[in-house]
Amino acid sequence: MARVTIDDLAARLGLSRASVSYALNGRPGVGDETRMRVTALAAELGWQPSVSARSLSRRRADAYGIVLNRQPEDLGSEPYYMGLLSGIESALSETGVSLMIRFVADQDSEAAVYRTWNAEGRVDGVLLTDLRTDDPRPALLDELTLTYLVHGGRRAADGWNFDQATDAATLVDHLAELGHRRIVHISGPPDLLHETERRRAVREIGGRRGMEVITVQGDYTFDGSRELTGSLLEDRRRPTAIIYSNDLMAVGGSIALRSATEPIAVLSWDDSLLCRTASPSITALQRDPYGAGRFSAERLIKLVEEDDHSELLPRSRSALIIRESSLRQTP
Repeated sequence: MARVTIDDLAARLGLSRASVSYALNGRPGVGDETRMRVTALAAELGWQPSVSARSLSRRRADAYGIVLNRQPEDLGSEPYYMGLLSGIESALSETGVSLMIRFVADQDSEAAVYRTWNAEGRVDGVLLTDLRTDDPRPALLDELTLTYLVHGGRRAADGWNFDQATDAATLVDHLAELGHRRIVHISGPPDLLHETERRRAVREIGGRRGMEVITVQGDYTFDGSRELTGSLLEDRRRPTAIIYSNDLMAVGGSIALRSATEPIAVLSWDDSLLCRTASPSITALQRDPYGAGRFSAERLIKLVEEDDHSELLPRSRSALIIRESSLRQTP
């Protein structure tokens, strides 16, 4: 069946093409009766707007981009990012625009993608994730005048930001109330800004609670965490509790802890199905990556459509879901 066009609607209704276009796009220039006739026939015939034509008329790509500095095959094992991308895609699809995803191996390749997208007019804006210390990407995007929003970083006036200090306090206070005095925080890569904030907060809050806090650098992987946790068991002053910076690490660490001669509590900074189904089930922060993705995408669209930078976003607080991994353990 041939695609119904604005010209088809105009011919059927005996109206000008401009009148039909005004009616369909909610623009002034036609009366309410005419607008109702046009929209009713469009619905009856299954008319759909042409994305390419709309983009040309608005000088927009009707697409937004996200570049992930990671291997594509690793993404499926990261529940947080799967939830985040689902939320972003959900919000964008509701407005009829597309999401472009690129995977790169390093920062130079990521910068090249932004330059190409900008030169070819491929996207109207981009989402940045995993903001790093002295990250060059914001300056590059400012130079390109390509609208962007930072997800999860301290540059949060225009972006979603988790309250890392409050989340750290939630985790550390839970352990302190259970009587733990020697804890380890296995973090993600040290150059990530949110991990810097987490490490600092855990140390400061633990110190105020009279706890000994050791920070160990991890890599967000199951195998890496299992190996790191195993090495902790060889230390004479082993911890009584471990905070892991994501769910994969928490599950990997829990498996290594099965060989421990004394119980060690486990907490995860991210909740997921992995934490709920682990044995024992893992106490974790419920951070709602799906909702965060939706909010970030909606905010980016608003920045592009309205150039509105006035809305300041509150930091998101996460709820602690208490499960067996902390309650069944005693220092």
